[in-house]
Amino acid sequence: MKHFITFVLVALLASAGVAQQTMELTFTAQYNGQSVPLDSIYIENLTQGGDTTLYAPNTTLVLDYLTGIGDIERTEENTFSVSQNYPNPFKEKTEVNLYLPEKDDITIAIRDVMGREIANYASTLNRGSHTFTFYPGNEKYYLLTARGTQTSSTIKMLHLNNNSSDGKKCKIEYTWHNANNFKFQTAINDFVFAPGNELRYIGYAKTINTVNGSDVIEDAPEVNTSYEFEITEGIPCLETPTVFYEGQTYNTVLIGTQCWFKENLNVGEMISGNDDMQNDGTIEKYCYDNDETYCDTYGGLYQWDEMMQYTTQQGGQGICPEGWHIPTDEEWKILEGEADSQYGYPDPEWDGIQARGFDVGLNLKATYGWSSNGNGIDLYGFGALAGGYRASWNGLFYALSNFGDFWTSSLDLDPDAWIHEFMYHNDLSGRYSNMRTLGLSVRCLRDN
Repeated sequence: MKHFITFVLVALLASAGVAQQTMELTFTAQYNGQSVPLDSIYIENLTQGGDTTLYAPNTTLVLDYLTGIGDIERTEENTFSVSQNYPNPFKEKTEVNLYLPEKDDITIAIRDVMGREIANYASTLNRGSHTFTFYPGNEKYYLLTARGTQTSSTIKMLHLNNNSSDGKKCKIEYTWHNANNFKFQTAINDFVFAPGNELRYIGYAKTINTVNGSDVIEDAPEVNTSYEFEITEGIPCLETPTVFYEGQTYNTVLIGTQCWFKENLNVGEMISGNDDMQNDGTIEKYCYDNDETYCDTYGGLYQWDEMMQYTTQQGGQGICPEGWHIPTDEEWKILEGEADSQYGYPDPEWDGIQARGFDVGLNLKATYGWSSNGNGIDLYGFGALAGGYRASWNGLFYALSNFGDFWTSSLDLDPDAWIHEFMYHNDLSGRYSNMRTLGLSVRCLRDN
């Protein structure tokens, strides 16, 4: 099945030369090399704003647009403003708001795709916000131009029910005035597009283990294009599905109300495990066995003070990007309570030390990389890996594929800080206090 969205380039039609073009975007998905059916596809225009969603079995987005149109005549002023009509697309009627900073002579003209004027309004309007209701005829596309004494603005309007008006004549009616307030409504799913716009696609599908999964693709299509999502466990944070930081793209995952990095942090310059990290203005990291390829898979290992950038503020940004921070001990407990099927947060189970919970480790561990059949099911897409640790007493590395240890930003008794741990030999989660000179993994959590 195909999903149709029609759009028109913002323009003022001068004469002829108008041509309709069509672009098709087709989507499929696979999980570990096996085809899986898509549940839905969220599509967002990063260039112009707006979004739309395809729902199964729709997997093709068909975009109709007009070319050969002259440039729109529009003079932008910070005060004279015309809102996008709401709703847009619309069926029986739609509303447009006009704001005037002062009294002015206003004309509003509505044209069809051939540039013919089919409805108009003219009056002297006082300062404030004015609302107009437009009733369509049989056309699919309309351009509304509002002109004042010194400025003008044009919007496009899309009529979905273009064969149902029974020949009724288009008209625009003045419906409301507010002299003090200026608040425009916007259409949530008004999807505006032009070839070459940067689009973001988020595909949602079940894995072969029936776990909720997704993938994110960004592209700027100019011709018919086919995309294949590589589904992995977890649902991204809609506002920030990816974060580009220090040359690397991190995926995000929403678990409960928390938005986490889906990968361990890997930032900084590698130093030898024999050396302690220094407060020298350069972020440093350890890579397991002093081999940077391990950092590519498991992320860097960091001493607590380096991770915190030599502050002791609980929940501080540390080496995370702006808008993100090092999770606290309590925030790790919230994650564990969300992921465990038996003990929710704030059950006192999570305040204990050593191994706690029922199946939290099973649900948060990755489906690969753990020794002795210790893999998890990655129910939420957190993908905890067994990245091992760097020992503070001899500078050597231990426990790769056996243990995944993560710092919190919370101190215990000096010189220790709280650690949360996943293990290969059980389905639980550990909580310990240990020396800040260890080298452990780091996850970033989005600020509230």
